[in-house]
Amino acid sequence: MKKDKLTIQAFSMQHVDFDQEYHLTKDSLSIPDHPLFELDDRLKSLTIKLVDPKDCHFEVNTIMDVIPISTKVLGKIGYGLTNTLTGVNVILTGADETGIQLHEFGSSEGYLDEKIKFGQDGTPDLDDQVILIDAELYQDFEFNRETCEMIFKTVDDYLQPIREELKMLSAREASESFDYFNTKHPGKPKVAIVKEVAGQGAMYDNIVFPKEPSGIDQGISIIDMDNMPILLTANEYRDGAIHALV
Repeated sequence: MKKDKLTIQAFSMQHVDFDQEYHLTKDSLSIPDHPLFELDDRLKSLTIKLVDPKDCHFEVNTIMDVIPISTKVLGKIGYGLTNTLTGVNVILTGADETGIQLHEFGSSEGYLDEKIKFGQDGTPDLDDQVILIDAELYQDFEFNRETCEMIFKTVDDYLQPIREELKMLSAREASESFDYFNTKHPGKPKVAIVKEVAGQGAMYDNIVFPKEPSGIDQGISIIDMDNMPILLTANEYRDGAIHALV
C-alpha cells in the first residue's frame, strides 16, 4: 500500500434517529439512546440527545469536544482508505451532579446556539444533525487527567460500533471521494507548518496517532511524550492524527 496517498470516502447522512441497536446505511444512521455497556463508577450518567443546530436555544453544560465520525478501512492514520460520515457530528458536554463544569481554563456552559458558532472549520454545519452527549460525574470524584480521559474513552467506546459498520460500506455508495497525495517537489523550498498545542493536564492535552481518526484508543498523550515536538505529514494531520482534548 502506498504511503504517499490518502483516500477519504464520505457518506452523507440524511437521517439520524434512535433505535435499540446501531444500524448504518449509505444515508441513514440509527443509534441507541444510551451506551450498551456499563459505565465507569465515576460516571453517574451519559445522556444522549439528537439536536438540530437551527433549533438549539437551550442550556447545556460546558462543551468539551466536537467529534467527527470517521474510521480507517485500510492502512493507518495518514495513508490508505478512510471512511467518514458527513451530515452528522458529535458534541460532548459535561458537569458533575452538583453542576460543577468539567473544564480546565474557562467553561462554555449556557445556551448551545450562543456557545458554539456553527458552520466553521471544526464545528457542525447548520444543516448537520448533532449527537449531543452529556457526561455527568458523581460529585465525589475529582476531575483530574485520569477522569477526563475516562470520559473521552467512554464516548469513544459508544461511537466505535458506528465506525465498525462504517468500515463495511461499499465505495460505490459513497457520496464523495477525495484523493490526497504527499507530493515531493525536488529542488523546491521545503515548507513546514508549526502548530503549538496544549500539554498541561486534564482537558489541556492532545492525543496523537489514535487507532481511529479523531479517536482515543491506542493514542498517545503528548504529556506522556514530555511535550516533545513531533513531525506529521499533511495527510496525517488531515486524517485526524491529533485529537485535541481542549
